[in-house]
Amino acid sequence: MQISLFRPRIKEEAIAAAGDVLRSGWIGLGPKTLEFEGRFADYVGSPHCVGLNSCTAALHLALKVLNIPAGKEIITTPVTFVSTNHVILYEQLKPIFADIEPMTGNIDVESIKEKITPQTGAIIAMHYGGYPCDLDALYTLAAEHNIPVVEDCAHACGAEYKGHKIGGIGDVHAFSFHAVKNLPMGDGGALTVRSEHFDARLRRLRWLGIDKDTYLRSEGASGKTYQWDYQVAEVGFKYHMTDIEAAIGIVQLDCLENDNNRRRQIADMYSSRLADVPGLQLLEYQPDRLSARHLCCILAEDRDGLVDKLRENGVGVGVHYRRNDLYPMYEKGILPNAEWFSSRVMSLPLHLDLTDEEIVYICELIRGGW
Repeated sequence: MQISLFRPRIKEEAIAAAGDVLRSGWIGLGPKTLEFEGRFADYVGSPHCVGLNSCTAALHLALKVLNIPAGKEIITTPVTFVSTNHVILYEQLKPIFADIEPMTGNIDVESIKEKITPQTGAIIAMHYGGYPCDLDALYTLAAEHNIPVVEDCAHACGAEYKGHKIGGIGDVHAFSFHAVKNLPMGDGGALTVRSEHFDARLRRLRWLGIDKDTYLRSEGASGKTYQWDYQVAEVGFKYHMTDIEAAIGIVQLDCLENDNNRRRQIADMYSSRLADVPGLQLLEYQPDRLSARHLCCILAEDRDGLVDKLRENGVGVGVHYRRNDLYPMYEKGILPNAEWFSSRVMSLPLHLDLTDEEIVYICELIRGGW
Protein backbone atom coordinates (compact mmCIF):
# COMPACT_ATOMS: atom_id res chain seq x y z
CA MET A 1 0.00 0.00 0.00
CA GLN A 2 1.24 3.48 -0.93
CA ILE A 3 -0.46 6.49 0.65
CA SER A 4 0.56 10.01 -0.34
CA LEU A 5 0.84 12.86 2.15
CA PHE A 6 -0.98 15.28 -0.17
CA ARG A 7 -2.89 14.77 -3.38
CA PRO A 8 -4.68 17.55 -5.26
CA ARG A 9 -8.19 16.92 -6.51
CA ILE A 10 -9.27 19.13 -9.40
CA LYS A 11 -12.94 18.70 -10.26
CA GLU A 12 -13.83 17.63 -13.81
CA GLU A 13 -15.89 20.80 -14.18
CA ALA A 14 -12.80 22.84 -13.29
CA ILE A 15 -10.73 21.01 -15.90
CA ALA A 16 -13.44 21.77 -18.46
CA ALA A 17 -13.52 25.42 -17.39
CA ALA A 18 -9.76 25.70 -17.88
CA GLY A 19 -10.18 24.20 -21.34
CA ASP A 20 -12.81 26.80 -22.18
CA VAL A 21 -10.35 29.55 -21.26
CA LEU A 22 -7.60 27.99 -23.37
CA ARG A 23 -9.96 27.96 -26.35
CA SER A 24 -11.34 31.45 -25.70
CA GLY A 25 -8.43 33.48 -27.02
CA TRP A 26 -7.98 35.26 -23.67
CA ILE A 27 -5.71 33.36 -21.30
CA GLY A 28 -4.02 36.00 -19.13
CA LEU A 29 -5.54 38.29 -16.52
CA GLY A 30 -9.09 38.86 -17.71
CA PRO A 31 -12.80 38.35 -17.06
CA LYS A 32 -12.42 35.07 -15.17
CA THR A 33 -9.88 36.66 -12.83
CA LEU A 34 -12.30 39.49 -12.09
CA GLU A 35 -15.11 37.01 -11.51
CA PHE A 36 -13.03 34.91 -9.14
CA GLU A 37 -11.94 38.00 -7.21
CA GLY A 38 -15.55 39.02 -6.68
CA ARG A 39 -16.65 35.57 -5.60
CA PHE A 40 -13.76 35.04 -3.23
CA ALA A 41 -14.22 38.47 -1.64
CA ASP A 42 -17.87 37.64 -1.02
CA TYR A 43 -16.95 34.23 0.40
CA VAL A 44 -14.58 35.59 3.06
CA GLY A 45 -16.57 38.77 3.70
CA SER A 46 -14.05 41.30 2.42
CA PRO A 47 -14.80 44.29 0.17
CA HIS A 48 -11.75 43.67 -2.04
CA CYS A 49 -9.80 40.71 -3.42
CA VAL A 50 -6.75 40.94 -5.70
CA GLY A 51 -5.83 37.75 -7.55
CA LEU A 52 -2.12 36.89 -7.72
CA ASN A 53 0.14 34.08 -8.87
CA SER A 54 1.15 32.81 -5.41
CA CYS A 55 0.84 33.42 -1.70
CA THR A 56 4.49 34.45 -1.73
CA ALA A 57 3.56 37.27 -4.09
CA ALA A 58 0.63 38.13 -1.83
CA LEU A 59 2.82 38.33 1.27
CA HIS A 60 5.38 40.43 -0.58
CA LEU A 61 2.78 42.91 -1.83
CA ALA A 62 1.19 43.03 1.62
CA LEU A 63 4.42 44.44 3.04
CA LYS A 64 4.94 46.65 -0.01
CA VAL A 65 1.50 48.27 0.21
CA LEU A 66 2.00 49.06 3.91
CA ASN A 67 4.92 51.37 2.99
CA ILE A 68 7.16 50.17 5.82
CA PRO A 69 10.54 51.95 5.74
CA ALA A 70 13.59 49.79 5.06
CA GLY A 71 15.31 48.59 8.21
CA LYS A 72 12.14 48.36 10.28
CA GLU A 73 11.39 45.18 12.24
CA ILE A 74 8.67 42.69 11.33
CA ILE A 75 7.56 40.37 14.13
CA THR A 76 6.88 36.95 12.68
CA THR A 77 6.73 33.23 13.38
CA PRO A 78 9.66 30.84 12.97
CA VAL A 79 7.34 27.87 12.31
CA THR A 80 6.12 28.45 8.77
CA PHE A 81 7.06 27.93 5.15
CA VAL A 82 10.06 30.12 4.36
CA SER A 83 8.16 32.38 1.98
CA THR A 84 6.48 34.02 4.98
CA ASN A 85 9.84 35.31 6.12
CA HIS A 86 11.72 35.62 2.83
CA VAL A 87 9.36 38.42 1.79
CA ILE A 88 10.54 40.42 4.80
CA LEU A 89 14.06 40.28 3.38
CA TYR A 90 12.76 41.23 -0.08
CA GLU A 91 11.71 44.58 1.38
CA GLN A 92 15.00 45.10 3.29
CA LEU A 93 13.19 44.67 6.59
CA LYS A 94 14.37 42.75 9.65
CA PRO A 95 12.58 39.57 10.80
CA ILE A 96 12.08 39.37 14.56
CA PHE A 97 10.98 35.90 15.58
CA ALA A 98 8.36 35.55 18.30
CA ASP A 99 7.81 32.20 19.95
CA ILE A 100 4.78 30.00 19.28
CA GLU A 101 2.03 28.33 21.25
CA PRO A 102 3.39 24.81 21.76
CA MET A 103 0.05 23.04 21.35
CA THR A 104 -1.24 24.91 18.28
CA GLY A 105 1.85 25.96 16.31
CA ASN A 106 0.48 29.51 16.06
CA ILE A 107 2.43 32.63 16.97
CA ASP A 108 2.13 33.48 20.68
CA VAL A 109 0.66 36.93 21.34
CA GLU A 110 2.46 37.17 24.70
CA SER A 111 5.76 36.60 22.92
CA ILE A 112 4.84 39.22 20.31
CA LYS A 113 4.26 41.69 23.14
CA GLU A 114 7.80 41.12 24.39
CA LYS A 115 9.26 41.75 20.92
CA ILE A 116 7.58 45.08 20.18
CA THR A 117 9.95 48.05 19.98
CA PRO A 118 9.77 51.54 18.44
CA GLN A 119 11.27 49.89 15.33
CA THR A 120 8.38 47.44 14.85
CA GLY A 121 6.79 48.00 11.45
CA ALA A 122 4.26 45.15 11.27
CA ILE A 123 3.27 41.74 12.61
CA ILE A 124 2.82 38.68 10.41
CA ALA A 125 0.50 36.06 11.91
CA MET A 126 0.30 32.69 10.15
CA HIS A 127 -2.69 30.43 10.83
CA TYR A 128 -0.78 27.20 11.31
CA GLY A 129 -2.33 24.17 9.65
CA GLY A 130 -5.52 26.14 9.07
CA TYR A 131 -6.25 26.84 12.75
CA PRO A 132 -6.86 30.56 13.40
CA CYS A 133 -4.57 32.54 15.68
CA ASP A 134 -5.92 34.34 18.74
CA LEU A 135 -7.15 37.28 16.69
CA ASP A 136 -8.87 39.16 19.52
CA ALA A 137 -5.67 39.32 21.54
CA LEU A 138 -3.56 39.97 18.44
CA TYR A 139 -5.58 42.90 17.12
CA THR A 140 -6.01 44.40 20.58
CA LEU A 141 -2.24 44.40 21.03
CA ALA A 142 -1.64 45.74 17.52
CA ALA A 143 -4.13 48.57 18.04
CA GLU A 144 -2.49 49.57 21.33
CA HIS A 145 0.79 50.11 19.48
CA ASN A 146 -0.66 51.22 16.11
CA ILE A 147 1.04 48.32 14.31
CA PRO A 148 -0.47 46.79 11.15
CA VAL A 149 -1.09 43.04 10.99
CA VAL A 150 -0.66 40.83 7.93
CA GLU A 151 -2.48 37.50 8.22
CA ASP A 152 -0.76 34.65 6.40
CA CYS A 153 -3.81 32.58 5.45
CA ALA A 154 -1.99 30.09 3.22
CA HIS A 155 -3.37 27.18 5.27
CA ALA A 156 -6.64 28.80 6.31
CA CYS A 157 -8.92 28.96 3.28
CA GLY A 158 -12.39 28.37 4.75
CA ALA A 159 -11.31 28.60 8.39
CA GLU A 160 -13.45 30.58 10.82
CA TYR A 161 -12.82 32.63 13.95
CA LYS A 162 -15.86 33.05 16.18
CA GLY A 163 -18.20 32.51 13.26
CA HIS A 164 -16.40 34.80 10.80
CA LYS A 165 -14.39 33.60 7.83
CA ILE A 166 -10.66 34.15 7.95
CA GLY A 167 -9.87 36.78 5.33
CA GLY A 168 -12.55 39.27 6.24
CA ILE A 169 -11.70 40.12 9.85
CA GLY A 170 -8.53 42.21 9.65
CA ASP A 171 -7.05 44.57 7.08
CA VAL A 172 -4.60 42.51 4.97
CA HIS A 173 -4.85 38.75 4.35
CA ALA A 174 -2.67 36.59 2.05
CA PHE A 175 -4.05 33.33 0.62
CA SER A 176 -2.54 30.39 -1.25
CA PHE A 177 -4.19 28.37 -4.02
CA HIS A 178 -1.23 26.04 -4.52
CA ALA A 179 -1.93 22.56 -5.88
CA VAL A 180 -2.10 20.88 -2.46
CA LYS A 181 -3.93 23.64 -0.60
CA ASN A 182 -7.62 23.49 0.32
CA LEU A 183 -8.60 25.55 -2.74
CA PRO A 184 -6.22 24.16 -5.38
CA MET A 185 -5.91 26.01 -8.67
CA GLY A 186 -2.57 24.59 -9.85
CA ASP A 187 -0.96 27.61 -8.25
CA GLY A 188 -2.11 31.06 -7.30
CA GLY A 189 -2.71 33.44 -4.46
CA ALA A 190 -4.75 36.44 -3.42
CA LEU A 191 -4.87 39.37 -1.05
CA THR A 192 -8.11 40.42 0.59
CA VAL A 193 -8.10 43.98 1.92
CA ARG A 194 -10.56 46.47 3.36
CA SER A 195 -8.93 49.63 2.01
CA GLU A 196 -10.01 50.86 -1.42
CA HIS A 197 -6.66 52.64 -1.68
CA PHE A 198 -4.79 49.37 -1.00
CA ASP A 199 -6.92 47.59 -3.60
CA ALA A 200 -6.11 50.14 -6.30
CA ARG A 201 -2.40 50.14 -5.54
CA LEU A 202 -2.19 46.35 -5.37
CA ARG A 203 -3.73 46.10 -8.82
CA ARG A 204 -0.95 48.34 -10.14
CA LEU A 205 1.78 46.52 -8.23
CA ARG A 206 0.76 43.09 -9.53
CA TRP A 207 1.06 44.33 -13.12
CA LEU A 208 4.44 46.09 -13.20
CA GLY A 209 3.09 49.35 -11.78
CA ILE A 210 0.90 50.00 -14.83
CA ASP A 211 -2.32 51.85 -14.03
CA LYS A 212 -4.51 49.64 -16.28
CA ASP A 213 -3.94 45.94 -16.88
CA THR A 214 -4.10 44.49 -20.39
CA TYR A 215 -7.70 43.33 -20.10
CA LEU A 216 -8.97 46.71 -18.89
CA ARG A 217 -7.26 48.29 -21.90
CA SER A 218 -8.80 45.81 -24.33
CA GLU A 219 -11.81 46.22 -26.56
CA GLY A 220 -13.63 43.45 -24.68
CA ALA A 221 -13.53 45.31 -21.38
CA SER A 222 -13.84 48.91 -22.48
CA GLY A 223 -15.98 48.64 -25.59
CA LYS A 224 -13.39 50.78 -27.34
CA THR A 225 -10.43 50.04 -29.52
CA TYR A 226 -7.25 48.91 -27.79
CA GLN A 227 -5.90 51.67 -25.54
CA TRP A 228 -2.13 52.11 -25.78
CA ASP A 229 -1.95 55.15 -23.55
CA TYR A 230 -1.26 54.15 -19.96
CA GLN A 231 0.84 55.33 -17.06
CA VAL A 232 3.45 53.45 -15.03
CA ALA A 233 3.08 54.95 -11.59
CA GLU A 234 5.79 52.93 -9.81
CA VAL A 235 8.02 49.90 -10.19
CA GLY A 236 5.79 46.86 -9.84
CA PHE A 237 5.94 43.11 -10.39
CA LYS A 238 4.54 40.45 -12.69
CA TYR A 239 2.48 38.83 -9.96
CA HIS A 240 -0.96 38.63 -11.61
CA MET A 241 -3.30 35.65 -11.69
CA THR A 242 -4.34 34.30 -15.10
CA ASP A 243 -7.79 33.30 -16.28
CA ILE A 244 -6.71 29.65 -16.37
CA GLU A 245 -6.20 29.51 -12.61
CA ALA A 246 -9.22 31.73 -12.01
CA ALA A 247 -11.54 29.49 -14.03
CA ILE A 248 -10.38 26.50 -12.00
CA GLY A 249 -10.79 28.47 -8.79
CA ILE A 250 -14.37 29.52 -9.53
CA VAL A 251 -15.43 25.87 -9.71
CA GLN A 252 -13.27 24.75 -6.80
CA LEU A 253 -14.64 27.54 -4.59
CA ASP A 254 -18.16 26.15 -4.94
CA CYS A 255 -16.86 22.85 -3.50
CA LEU A 256 -14.69 24.30 -0.73
CA GLU A 257 -17.13 23.94 2.16
CA ASN A 258 -17.81 20.26 1.39
CA ASP A 259 -14.12 19.61 0.81
CA ASN A 260 -13.17 21.19 4.13
CA ASN A 261 -15.85 19.20 5.93
CA ARG A 262 -14.29 16.00 4.60
CA ARG A 263 -10.88 17.19 5.77
CA ARG A 264 -12.32 17.72 9.25
CA GLN A 265 -13.83 14.24 9.21
CA ILE A 266 -10.43 12.76 8.37
CA ALA A 267 -8.74 14.76 11.13
CA ASP A 268 -11.40 13.66 13.62
CA MET A 269 -10.82 10.02 12.68
CA TYR A 270 -7.11 10.40 13.35
CA SER A 271 -7.77 12.15 16.66
CA SER A 272 -10.20 9.55 17.97
CA ARG A 273 -7.81 6.69 17.18
CA LEU A 274 -4.58 8.31 18.35
CA ALA A 275 -5.63 10.20 21.49
CA ASP A 276 -4.30 7.56 23.90
CA VAL A 277 -1.06 6.52 22.15
CA PRO A 278 1.97 6.72 24.49
CA GLY A 279 4.62 9.19 23.31
CA LEU A 280 2.12 11.05 21.13
CA GLN A 281 0.25 14.34 21.61
CA LEU A 282 -2.47 15.93 19.51
CA LEU A 283 -2.71 19.65 18.87
CA GLU A 284 -5.25 21.44 21.05
CA TYR A 285 -7.98 23.54 19.46
CA GLN A 286 -10.57 25.88 20.99
CA PRO A 287 -14.26 25.36 20.10
CA ASP A 288 -14.77 28.97 18.97
CA ARG A 289 -12.35 28.50 16.05
CA LEU A 290 -12.95 26.27 13.04
CA SER A 291 -9.79 24.96 11.42
CA ALA A 292 -9.64 24.56 7.65
CA ARG A 293 -7.54 21.44 8.36
CA HIS A 294 -4.96 21.97 5.68
CA LEU A 295 -2.64 19.89 7.87
CA CYS A 296 -3.23 17.09 10.35
CA CYS A 297 -0.28 17.27 12.73
CA ILE A 298 0.77 15.20 15.70
CA LEU A 299 3.61 15.70 18.18
CA ALA A 300 5.74 12.59 18.64
CA GLU A 301 8.61 11.64 20.90
CA ASP A 302 11.33 10.17 18.66
CA ARG A 303 9.55 11.79 15.72
CA ASP A 304 12.15 10.60 13.22
CA GLY A 305 11.68 7.01 14.33
CA LEU A 306 7.95 7.21 13.65
CA VAL A 307 8.58 8.91 10.32
CA ASP A 308 10.87 6.05 9.31
CA LYS A 309 8.34 3.40 10.33
CA LEU A 310 5.50 4.99 8.39
CA ARG A 311 7.60 5.52 5.28
CA GLU A 312 8.83 1.93 5.40
CA ASN A 313 5.18 0.90 5.34
CA GLY A 314 4.22 3.06 2.38
CA VAL A 315 2.83 6.08 4.21
CA GLY A 316 3.91 9.54 3.12
CA VAL A 317 4.50 11.96 5.98
CA GLY A 318 5.91 15.46 6.31
CA VAL A 319 7.42 17.89 8.80
CA HIS A 320 5.85 21.37 8.85
CA TYR A 321 8.21 23.04 9.59
CA ARG A 322 11.83 23.30 10.47
CA ARG A 323 12.41 26.49 12.47
CA ASN A 324 13.14 29.24 9.97
CA ASP A 325 15.57 30.96 12.33
CA LEU A 326 17.96 28.03 11.86
CA TYR A 327 18.47 28.89 8.18
CA PRO A 328 21.61 30.91 7.43
CA MET A 329 19.88 34.07 6.19
CA TYR A 330 18.14 34.54 9.54
CA GLU A 331 19.28 35.32 13.07
CA LYS A 332 18.78 32.42 15.47
CA GLY A 333 16.42 33.21 18.32
CA ILE A 334 15.85 31.88 21.82
CA LEU A 335 12.52 30.19 21.13
CA PRO A 336 11.95 27.24 23.48
CA ASN A 337 8.42 26.44 22.32
CA ALA A 338 9.39 26.54 18.65
CA GLU A 339 12.40 24.33 19.39
CA TRP A 340 10.24 21.79 21.23
CA PHE A 341 7.50 21.85 18.60
CA SER A 342 9.78 21.60 15.56
CA SER A 343 11.56 18.57 17.00
CA ARG A 344 8.28 16.66 17.45
CA VAL A 345 5.78 17.81 14.85
CA MET A 346 4.87 15.66 11.87
CA SER A 347 2.04 15.76 9.35
CA LEU A 348 -0.09 12.73 8.52
CA PRO A 349 -1.71 12.15 5.11
CA LEU A 350 -4.65 14.48 4.57
CA HIS A 351 -6.36 14.83 1.20
CA LEU A 352 -9.75 14.21 -0.37
CA ASP A 353 -8.80 10.86 -1.94
CA LEU A 354 -7.76 9.37 1.41
CA THR A 355 -10.10 6.52 2.38
CA ASP A 356 -11.33 5.53 5.82
CA GLU A 357 -9.55 2.20 5.39
CA GLU A 358 -6.26 3.97 4.77
CA ILE A 359 -6.75 6.12 7.86
CA VAL A 360 -7.33 3.01 9.98
CA TYR A 361 -4.21 1.41 8.48
CA ILE A 362 -2.09 4.46 9.33
CA CYS A 363 -3.45 4.63 12.87
CA GLU A 364 -2.80 0.94 13.49
CA LEU A 365 0.80 1.38 12.37
CA ILE A 366 1.22 4.23 14.85
CA ARG A 367 -0.54 2.39 17.65
CA GLY A 368 1.86 -0.51 17.13
CA GLY A 369 4.74 1.61 18.41
CA TRP A 370 8.00 2.81 16.88
